[in-house]
Amino acid sequence: MDRRRSFLAFLLIGFGLLIFLGQGNLNFLTIAALFFLVLGVYKIRQGQDTRTGYTCLIIGSGLILLEHIMLVVAVVMISLGFFYAKVRKMHPRGPHIQKQSFIAGMHWDRDPWILKSTSMWHVLGEHDIDLSLAIVEDTHNVLMLQGVVGDVDLIISEDYGVEIEAFILFGQIEFGPHKETGMVNRIYWRSPNYHEREQKVKIIISYLVGDVDIRLA
Repeated sequence: MDRRRSFLAFLLIGFGLLIFLGQGNLNFLTIAALFFLVLGVYKIRQGQDTRTGYTCLIIGSGLILLEHIMLVVAVVMISLGFFYAKVRKMHPRGPHIQKQSFIAGMHWDRDPWILKSTSMWHVLGEHDIDLSLAIVEDTHNVLMLQGVVGDVDLIISEDYGVEIEAFILFGQIEFGPHKETGMVNRIYWRSPNYHEREQKVKIIISYLVGDVDIRLA
């Protein structure tokens, strides 16, 4: 009964939002988008078939893109604007790497890699990061991943002082035994040895739709 009520709640909320956006004009494309979005959220909340859930969200979002292209453009521009504002705040001075792209993917979990202060924005991103393989040269580095849709697998190491800020509007954040699923998911974590470590890494993750998995090495 609780699952049915939860599903009905998402269905009503979804219909309300789409009616608001479409001013009551529900055509076949809009109804199909609603179906995939509600199904995706429902499967993610159950936690048993999240891959199918995110696939449904992507399909639903794609249909909305076709129906509300200017709204999607506005969302992308707002997200990019927040990114530039955050970059100025996190890197007020000193060298850093800044990248913007439509699709981005990092696989820093296979070979040793050099960690430098980096800020990345993208519409679609997939990142596998293992800090135990990182070679940190500076005493303090900032790694910022921000965009519209992102899938992040992060392994943190006790070799460095680590500070994490993660925000996902729709999706889930999993950190060890803790999992936040649904809407407006946020975590803040700092390693117990943060102040004792000479080399520190600050990681900022922010997506509108995302799946973030953080594990200890």
